[in-house]
Amino acid sequence: MATTGKLTANNLKNVLWETLNKVQDGSMDGGQADAIASQAREILRTTKVQLQISHQSKRPVPVDVLNFNENQ
Repeated sequence: MATTGKLTANNLKNVLWETLNKVQDGSMDGGQADAIASQAREILRTTKVQLQISHQSKRPVPVDVLNFNENQ
């Protein structure tokens, strides 16, 4: 799998779609795809928690979260 550069929501979505397509065409093992999906879930869970903390504490959203969501 090629590297996608900077971690952004768009790049994460693209990697997940690529992974799904590779599993469907048989070029990737299901275990490897599960590991990729688990990492993606953890990234999204962490981002969600950071947003919730910012909202509850009435603090600005961290710059890394903004960059993850906004950068293409």
